[in-house]
Amino acid sequence: MNPQARQMARRQIDKRIEQLPNLTQLKRPPKGWIKAMREALGMTMGQLAERLGVSQPRISVLEQNEASGSITMESLERAANALDCDLAYVLIPRRGGLNEIVEQQAIKAAKQKLKSTKHTMALEKQSVDKDDEQEQIIRIAKTLAEKSDSSIWEVK
Repeated sequence: MNPQARQMARRQIDKRIEQLPNLTQLKRPPKGWIKAMREALGMTMGQLAERLGVSQPRISVLEQNEASGSITMESLERAANALDCDLAYVLIPRRGGLNEIVEQQAIKAAKQKLKSTKHTMALEKQSVDKDDEQEQIIRIAKTLAEKSDSSIWEVK
């Protein structure tokens, strides 16, 4: 994917996410969504098992797997359908949008690139002014972000 296509993809994903309510506040119930929904609907494990075409003990395993985070997407989707629910699956950036994540990572990469140059210049007694250094970081980071250079993800 070329850099412009990546930027457009990030913008499109950010727009989709912006349309969602604040889902980061919506945490999985301690016993899992399947059990919470089943109980709220007044459905027994046996009734859910029948709807899924599995044995009743399998429902207990299914609910335990969800609560522990080891359930498969396929099982979760089948359970949602059996509960007459839709499954919503989304990754939500922790801060800002995808472009902000790329920009922050590009800044880290730019600092890393300047680190070795800064060290060499210091050895040659050619230190760089803090303001100049910050400008260089911003300029390099902007270039890296615009290029969608995957090397930025090699910096931790």
